[in-house]
Amino acid sequence: MANEKPKVVVKTFRDLLAWQRAMDLVVAVYAATKKFPKDETFGLVLQLRRAVVSVPSNLAEGFGRRSRTDYARFIQIALASLFEVQTQLEIARRLDFLTKEEFTRLNTLSREVEYLMSRLRQKMLASSAKIS
Repeated sequence: MANEKPKVVVKTFRDLLAWQRAMDLVVAVYAATKKFPKDETFGLVLQLRRAVVSVPSNLAEGFGRRSRTDYARFIQIALASLFEVQTQLEIARRLDFLTKEEFTRLNTLSREVEYLMSRLRQKMLASSAKIS
């Protein structure tokens, strides 16, 4: 019993670690894109910011859905947006808009969010299969 993890009670989407870390990623991406060239304001900056905002937004929206299957679908949408963010971060790195250190920090955070959302999606699908 000593190895048991305390059970976390999730009352709102704000209690989800995946949502919390996705919000951290939003803040980090916004800070990083402030340093991008001005001629990218309506290009990569806008696209990257829209994609990263969509990650915690879809987690929150999915949390409000009535079924676990529907919630899992919104987590998948959030994951797709996260993959878009990861690709755009790679583009920014290749264009030297991000230093190697900035890219590594953002990429590491995005991979953590990916892991948390993937696990959450698996749990939703597994528990919806048990209910049916």
